[in-house]
Amino acid sequence: MTATLTAAQIEQFHRDGFLFPVEAMGHEEIRHYRRELETIEQRYSEENHEHAIGRYLLGGSANVVLPLAAQLCSHRGILDAVESLLGPDLLAWGISFFIKEPGDGKIVTWHQDLTYWGLGETSDQVTAWLALSPATPVSGCMRFVAGSHKNAVVPHRDTYSENNLLSRGQEIAVEVKEEHATNIELAPGQLSLHHGLMFHSSGPNQSSDRRIGVAIRYVNPSVRQEVGARDYALLVRGADRVRNFIHFAAPARDFDPADLLLHEEILEDKAAVNFRDVS
Repeated sequence: MTATLTAAQIEQFHRDGFLFPVEAMGHEEIRHYRRELETIEQRYSEENHEHAIGRYLLGGSANVVLPLAAQLCSHRGILDAVESLLGPDLLAWGISFFIKEPGDGKIVTWHQDLTYWGLGETSDQVTAWLALSPATPVSGCMRFVAGSHKNAVVPHRDTYSENNLLSRGQEIAVEVKEEHATNIELAPGQLSLHHGLMFHSSGPNQSSDRRIGVAIRYVNPSVRQEVGARDYALLVRGADRVRNFIHFAAPARDFDPADLLLHEEILEDKAAVNFRDVS
């Protein structure tokens, strides 16, 4: 267990609300993970399997049913960086694969993650966003507004736009100064770290390759669900002596029936929190 960020990097994260690029893994390893992901996509496509894979990859709890997702959540190169910010006891609260196909027009509008999670405005969380393919302005990399994490949660509105990768097409309902945004360019194997109150968005993929990013949401055990009746997490480092979350084990195989039942239960509980203000 080794916290790898320097004092200067930690200071920069707390000042700006984000940090990039952070080296997480080498070229061969990241190519291996991309091959594994795309093999899973092919194996469990809608045409070939009853479980449409896209629902699981984007839904936020893929680490319940896919060993690949749990492996990424537990990767030492990622955990060493996250430990520098959150301490030695780490829980993976969620994981989402944000995939933009070339020319598909998919975007993510300006938003703050903590608006919808039911975890309050805690700073005991961080998202590690790992690039499995090049993330550039052309491919639709993320954009952050430095210092915006120092705001409380601002008003948001729902658009339910079909080209928005967010569940409600949610977007910030106050002005965001685009000229102040930073493009978060990452090579495969690099990651960025950002605070849950950070204003962030991403544009469409206009490149010839898929833009594949993995957003892993980490918390330390002091965080708790403030809205829902219960919440779940995967212990990935250290110990949880507080037990605010129900722990689940990393899956041993893809789509084990017992894991699928748990996944549905978790999705229902998360939806009750995420859509609590929707009539």
